[in-house]
Formats: sequence, C-alpha cells, structure tokens
Amino acid sequence: MLTAKFLKPIKTQNFALFSSHSAKKLIQKQLDDIRDAGLWKAERVIISQQSSAIAVKGTQHDVLNFCANNYLGLANDYSLMQSAKRTIDTHGLGLSSVRFICGTQNIHKELEGKIAKFHKKEDAILYSSCFDANAGLFEGLINPTTDEKVDLAIISDALNHASIIDGVRLAGKATRLRYNHCDMKDLEEKLKSAQKCDIRIIITDGVFSMDGDVPPLKEICDLADKYDSLVCVDESHATGFFGKTGRGAAEHCGVLDRVDIINSTLGKAMGGSSGGFTTGPKYIVDMLRQRSRPYLFSNTLAPAVVGAAIKAFDTISESTELRDKLEENTLYFRKKMTDAGFKIMPGVHPIIPIMLYEGRLANEFADEMLKRGIYVIGFSYPVVPKGQARIRVQISAKHTKEQLDKAINAFIEVGKSKKVI
Repeated sequence: MLTAKFLKPIKTQNFALFSSHSAKKLIQKQLDDIRDAGLWKAERVIISQQSSAIAVKGTQHDVLNFCANNYLGLANDYSLMQSAKRTIDTHGLGLSSVRFICGTQNIHKELEGKIAKFHKKEDAILYSSCFDANAGLFEGLINPTTDEKVDLAIISDALNHASIIDGVRLAGKATRLRYNHCDMKDLEEKLKSAQKCDIRIIITDGVFSMDGDVPPLKEICDLADKYDSLVCVDESHATGFFGKTGRGAAEHCGVLDRVDIINSTLGKAMGGSSGGFTTGPKYIVDMLRQRSRPYLFSNTLAPAVVGAAIKAFDTISESTELRDKLEENTLYFRKKMTDAGFKIMPGVHPIIPIMLYEGRLANEFADEMLKRGIYVIGFSYPVVPKGQARIRVQISAKHTKEQLDKAINAFIEVGKSKKVI
C-alpha cells in the first residue's frame, strides 16, 4: 500500500500549467475560437445505410448524398452484405489476436491473393486500415533485427495524405525529403541529393483527396528508373474505379507494371467498411510481415470485412459496368457545374472540389444545400490550406441523372444567393 506521503501532489514551480483546470481553459479557448471563426466541424448523424440517398437525423426527408467515398455504390450492396453474413457464420466475429500468433484464417490469405492478382503484383498484406499500411511501410523496411544498418531515403509529395506524413515521421533515422506538389524538377533534385542512401522510395497519392488531381506517374517512374528508386502509390481514392479496369491511377497513367508498391483501402469504393493493404514484390511483403508494427501489433481484420472485400474484388474483376457508369456521371456533373460558372478543379476524377475559398462561406453553403435535400460538407483549414475552403463533391455510380440534376440545380440556387456565381 502507498503511504500518505506518496499520495501528496508533487510541488513544482510550473505545476499550475499542467493542472486539469488550466488544460480545460486553454483547450476551451481554442474550441471557442474555432466556433467564432465559423470553422466548427459538426458531425451529421446518418440513421440509414450509406447510399446515394440517406436519412439524416434532424431532417424530415431523405437527402441525396454527394459526400461519400462510396464511389461504386457497394457500401450497401446486397451481394456484399450477404457475403459478410455468410463469413460470420463460417469464420466468426474476429480472431481476438494478431496474425502471426493465432489470427490468420484461410480467407485472409484468399483476399491477399485476390488483391495481388488484381494489382498484378507478387503478394499482398492486410492491415486494419490504409492509415496503418502507410504508417507501417517505411519503419518496417529499416527496423533491422541485426546490426546491419540500412539508410533509407523517403521522397514524398508535399500534399500527400496525413497517413503518409505520419508514416514518414515514424521512419526512425530515415532521410526525409519533400518535393513540391507534382513538381518533377524538384523531385529530381531531391533524388540527386539522396543517392548516398541504400534505398530510395518515392511516395505519392495516386489521387489527391482534396483536389482530385493525379500526379504524373509516368514521369515519376522515369525518374525512379534513372535514380534507382522504388515507387509507392497510395491508391485509396482510385482502387476499383479509376483507370480503364479500375486498377487505379497507376493504370490510368499506363504504369501499373512500373509502380513497385501500392497501398490502398477497403474502406472506400471496395465496400466502405474498413481495412487496408500493401501489395508489391514478395520480398517487400515478407519484410513487412516480419517488422511492420501496425501489422504485428493489431488485431486481424474481421472476417465479415474480409468476406465482403472478397466479393467486392470478384465484382469489379468480372465487369467494369459500375466503373463505366461512375465515369459517365462524373463527366456529366463536371460539365454542368462548369457551365453554371462554378470554379472547380479540372480533371476526370469523381472528386470534384467546388472552390469557395472562405471557411465560413463553405460551411454556410453546405447548410443551405442540406435544406434543399443535398448532403455535402464544407472543407476548411486545417483539412485544406487557409484560403482554399471548398465543398468537395463526390460522385457515385449509383447516382441517377435525376439526382445529379437536383444537386446541380441546388448548387446554382445557393450559388446565386451567396453571390458565388
């Protein structure tokens, strides 16, 4: 038992700075500032399945959903849900453990095989999320179990996703280099400066989630060949629907066979639940199984998620019907919004940023859209840079032309009332 003297608070000169009372005051002040600036991110509560039309708590009627990563409309697909249910019956709710101890089932190996085959790679490894895949990649390659020292250089696009940024930070003593967004001249300079390192990896998003733009992957692969580097692409906003057969930005740019490593998610187009993966050369995947901490110390992916994902990969491998419908919807919406006078980022991706620039305006615009039955969200700092606030529209294969037109007309009505157009 601890004696009384050990229970007394330690007296230090600056103790008051760390008391709960001081913490509450400081944090509450920051929260108040966020509210006052009109940047408060309120969570709307959905009380239905994820679909092109959803029920939102506090609204009297279903609203059209233009703010989901449900690109192929598979989040409530009957065949995927049935596959998930059947897998629960055969394989249970979960493994209660990590993969290498007592948590690998035949379905996990089956899904990894389908992922590798789809992306035309040698092997694949599952994670709880793509965030974990990005967090575990670099550290897994330079965390030696021997005395051998490996010098790794990571060359990362300046606008890469937060999970990539965190993964780079976790990479121990690696050389961290950041090149200007999609700037090939700057990338080459960074590659030149990294030539003394044993391993070089260029990492980029395949599609940048806030702008919907695609990096010049052919030029990146050309530089990688010139400077003996690996190329890793995060295809989270591309797997299943971008490229001719849905194999991502690497396919879209004609370099699927030249990209060494692909990280992606099962939580967007591929059913919308959770899970992520890395696929690439067998030697990379083998090393990640030995050293990648998010893999080694996280529970095995739930069987229901695996069952649904297997069905999702079968679906997109058999037909491009959903992918083709999504492309048709995307091109239609982009043209109509551009013709209406809205400032949108050019491109062909179903992420369509409607630029409003001011955070308060973006939030107010989104609120007015909800009143008209359209679910969208205003994006402002720190999600996007200051002065770059927007509404990010995301198109689904399950949107009908009538739904697209309703959203376009609502945008025009609110845009005129807010003097945006």
